Amino acid sequence: MALNYTYDVRPAQQETALGAGIQILLLVLLGSAIGLGPAGWLTGLTFAFATWAVLSRALHRSGSKSFGPANRVTLGRATLVGGVTALVADSFESSPPVTLFVGLTAVALILDGVDGKVARRTGTCSTLGARFDMEVDAFLILVLSVYVSMSMGPWVLLIGGMRYAFVAAARVLPWLNAPLPPSTARKTVAALQGILLLVGASGYLPLAATQAVVALALGTLVWSFGRDILWLYRTSHPRTTPIASYADVEQQLRALVPAESVSR
Repeated sequence: MALNYTYDVRPAQQETALGAGIQILLLVLLGSAIGLGPAGWLTGLTFAFATWAVLSRALHRSGSKSFGPANRVTLGRATLVGGVTALVADSFESSPPVTLFVGLTAVALILDGVDGKVARRTGTCSTLGARFDMEVDAFLILVLSVYVSMSMGPWVLLIGGMRYAFVAAARVLPWLNAPLPPSTARKTVAALQGILLLVGASGYLPLAATQAVVALALGTLVWSFGRDILWLYRTSHPRTTPIASYADVEQQLRALVPAESVSR
């Protein structure tokens, strides 16, 4: 059962500004530690400003007076993602220290499992919080895809771009906007993307093993999106196609996709 708490917090808009300030402080620390170049600075500052602007507008439109504890965790994670983004932008000129890159990314991925629990425990779940969490996740996957693609080829960008392609397609095909049923498999695949891409980015494994890990990430993501899209299509055309269960859709996809492409 969710617990109800009363929080004595600063206005939500002030907290987004504080988050932008912390983001800039992180960039200063990175610049002092590794000599962050112009590309890293520009990208990091752009991320900080864009996050502040988009989040402030979303808070204004939602009418939220309090930022909430879970959103603070997500904002902290977004700050780390901004640091990772700056390092990736800087890597076009010089490779970032592996330990620093892996450390920032790993903490951001670990915190992904914290904000949702905080929201449920404190009874502060919200549509805005869920969307904020989703966008931070998606952007981190995109940034990691860009970094890994520099050593493994542009095909890796499919991992980071797939979610954005789905959103773009939904503007043309409204049936893609229909709500999906809860799915543990979908959540597991989404969580695996960051972990597998981080393993690929770390360079700790031999090249062949790294390629297999990243290919596994892409294969599971294609399977997950394919299952959801097929289910949405079948449920949006009840007059021509019977509504299929998730198990039926999964069985059909397994018949079309080689087993090794969807193995975990």
